[in-house]
Amino acid sequence: MEISGGQLAARALKAAGVECIFTLSGGHIMAIYEACQDIGIRVVDVRHEQAAVMAADAWSRLNPGKIGCAVLTAGPGNTNGVTGIANAWRASSPILVIGGQGPFSNLKRGSLQEMDCINLMRPITKWSDACYETKRIGEYIELAVRHAVSNVPGPSYLEIPMDIVMGKVDEAECRLPTMRPVPPRLCPDKTDVLNALEILKSAKRPVMLAGTNIKWSNASDGLRRFISACKLPTYLNGMARGILTFGHPYFFNRTRRTAIENCDVFILAGATLDFRLNYGEDIPADVRIIHLDIENNLIGQNRSVASAVVGNLGLCFESLLEQMHERSIELDFSQWNDDLRDKENKKEMEFAAQLGSDEVPIDPLRMAQEISHFVDKDTVLIGDGGDIVAQCSKVIPVYGENCWMDPGPLGTLGVGAPFALAAKVTFPEKKVIVLFGDGSFGFNGFEFDTAVRHNLPIIGIIGNDAAWGQIMRPQSLMYGERANPPAALLQFTRYEKVVEALGGHGEYCEHPDEIGPAIQRAIDSGKPALVNIKIRQDRGAPKGSHYA
Repeated sequence: MEISGGQLAARALKAAGVECIFTLSGGHIMAIYEACQDIGIRVVDVRHEQAAVMAADAWSRLNPGKIGCAVLTAGPGNTNGVTGIANAWRASSPILVIGGQGPFSNLKRGSLQEMDCINLMRPITKWSDACYETKRIGEYIELAVRHAVSNVPGPSYLEIPMDIVMGKVDEAECRLPTMRPVPPRLCPDKTDVLNALEILKSAKRPVMLAGTNIKWSNASDGLRRFISACKLPTYLNGMARGILTFGHPYFFNRTRRTAIENCDVFILAGATLDFRLNYGEDIPADVRIIHLDIENNLIGQNRSVASAVVGNLGLCFESLLEQMHERSIELDFSQWNDDLRDKENKKEMEFAAQLGSDEVPIDPLRMAQEISHFVDKDTVLIGDGGDIVAQCSKVIPVYGENCWMDPGPLGTLGVGAPFALAAKVTFPEKKVIVLFGDGSFGFNGFEFDTAVRHNLPIIGIIGNDAAWGQIMRPQSLMYGERANPPAALLQFTRYEKVVEALGGHGEYCEHPDEIGPAIQRAIDSGKPALVNIKIRQDRGAPKGSHYA
């Protein structure tokens, strides 16, 4: 019995746990579409290939143990996807991108949309290669998945030429390898665990910062048990947000700088000493660093550490707890925790007035406060912007894992709508809310068309200050106030009208008391919706700049 390359690809994707592919139609890859539909894999077609890859990235983040997949057509289809792939690379998201190519039989003859995408993708992927034999498509997909999920995860790129994917072979000649979309859990060395505990035993004011690789290690339960056993103050960044919720006795989010400046041991768990910690320089020189992570090459970046514990982070925490029990080691940092809690509460009171501000144009923090009333444990919140997301994150709570997504360390604007598409496909029963800056909405706002066509009622909320705020503010501080700072100003555009024209629901707000009812109407509409809120434009240091 003959089978096509598209059918082989669909079977391999199904075996790898792929439930949905994100794509933009192209002749080089259409054989995969029909085969996916026949085998029960959903096909979501978007308006730009960048959005397809970003949606695949979000799928991986929201579906532990499953890999997101984008299928891109040849040439510009692949190049359009590059930014999404690069963002997944920096965010360590395991995704599979299948790219089209001109016929293998015409390779290097100049066929339509032919170009060398394998080498283009190589610097921003864990693995980049091509399959030139139809019967081996399943083998190559298994290889790509294995590379994507192993160690520090990331994107894999597989190119399949048009005549290979459309070709037919005898099914008996094809091998479909066993798929392993979940990597093995590697144990840390016992000596390293004991060394870390020795350092902690002598600490008075330790602080933990937990990051993205906590998620990829499925280590949230271990982290919670460890910090509860030690009463250890903990901060979160990246995709670790939501592992600890507002109100958790050992979770802090307003006093990180103070805590780091005054700590004597700094525990880095699944995070790196990158720009977010000023490449390690924010940590005082005499502070000992304990670094837990899933790969040895992540340890010691930008600064040497006193102790390294390498392995699956869930097993790292389990090993720490096991050795504490076996050796009767008791760690109690409750006094230090209480001191930080007092400081945290003080900061909370400092900006309470802004949360209830009746100012017009609307105070961004009042906007955030109004949004917070609609966020609960059944809400997926997505941040796609600069200043507005930074300010909202200080006010709007995250109630659990997989309840918050943002671009990650590449800081790519435009992820909001694509991430929301994947979130709504994954969790159709949940509210999916995107916090947009007015600048970021312009990147992939047309994906509201995708949401309408696929009946995915996502809710977008724009904080519209008619500016690229993160550029305008430093410009005014560096060069003085200007009436028209170059390349920093936009317009108070009625973006909600665009969504209405695409078939969605639109709301516009100029007064703070309009926000809540507008959001409720957007939710009740049952359509993809956008609430466009005119907020205060801050030049220079913003009012309440301690939020920034």
